[in-house]
Order: sequence, then structure tokens, then C-alpha cells
Amino acid sequence: MNAHTQRLRVPGPAGEIECALDAPAGDPRGLAVLCHPHPQHGGTMDNKVVQTLARACVQLGWRTVRFNFRGVGASGGHWDEGRGEIEDALAVIAALRQGDEPLVLGGFSFGGFVASQAAQRVQPAPQRLVLVGPATSRFDVAPVPADTLVVHGEHDEVVPLSATLDWARPQALPVVVVPGGGHFFHGQLPLLKSIVLRHLAH
Repeated sequence: MNAHTQRLRVPGPAGEIECALDAPAGDPRGLAVLCHPHPQHGGTMDNKVVQTLARACVQLGWRTVRFNFRGVGASGGHWDEGRGEIEDALAVIAALRQGDEPLVLGGFSFGGFVASQAAQRVQPAPQRLVLVGPATSRFDVAPVPADTLVVHGEHDEVVPLSATLDWARPQALPVVVVPGGGHFFHGQLPLLKSIVLRHLAH
């Protein structure tokens, strides 16, 4: 993401997992772990939406890690239809979380599905969850805590907004809708960042 990004690898269930870690200025508030979009559709930890989430987290004082799911970049293993990718996220958290430090878990698209599922298995539970364009029409996105930030583009061409509203409705969960926004938030990444900053600042 910048010249200070630390590239590292951590052990995972299908081989090493390639990570990119960014540290904030001053003492960190905790660890933020961000999950990227669908590996079979070009998703990597360098996706622009994931990098936008990372910049917001670093700005707010979180040690922030992006990572490549199995079979992507330098990460070992092969696509596992979501099951193994959840295990990958849990392995990254286990390797980089320092004791019971506060945790933010976030994801974009397929990564939102992974983050929602991983959040149910992490102890202690994440302090906050951030799901952007979660793949509610394609995967079993788990129920999430009431203070979860869910952001969706009005004109998302990959995951219909209606699918995320249908998922959120039984949970009485608000969804932040970006007017005119598509799945990748082209031209609206600064707005997306400001939404995340406002939500996580509290």
C-alpha cells in the first residue's frame, strides 16, 4: 500500500499465507484483518476497495493486515469454495493477534462472507465488523452484531442491493447505501473511506 507496508508470510492450513501489514503512527488500538474479494474472479489483497478499508483502519490507529487467500499470489493451496478461506482468515488472526487485543474484521464482497463467518469463531469476538458489498446473493453470509457497518452500492451489478437488504431485514440491521454506487465503488472510494472512518471512530 505504501513504502512502509511490511510483507510477511504466516502459517496456514493449506500452506503459507501471504500478508501485507501496515502500522499506524503511535501505539496501535489493536489489529484489523481485511478479507479480499472472490479469488476466482481476480480478487487479491491489493484490490482497491480492500486498500481503501486498510487506509481507513491505519488512519484510525489500527495495525492493519491484508492477506491473500489460498492459491492467490504467494499463498499456498487451492480454492476451497469458501470453507478453507474462512480457515485462512482464522489462521491470519491467530498468527498476528497479540493475546486478546481488540480486533476489527472486515471484508469486501466474498471477503465479507468470510469475515462474517470468521467473526462467529474468533475468541474474544471482534470489536467491530465492516462488510462492504457482502456477497449475500452468492454465499451464506452469517448474521452479524447490531453495530456492524454494512455498505452497499445502490447499483451493485454483482451482488444486488436487494439481496443484502433481504439478509439484513431479519436482523433489523441498517445498511448504508451509496447512491449510484456499483460493486467496485468506482469514483467513490473517498466516500467509502469517509463512511468507514466515521463508523470506526467511535
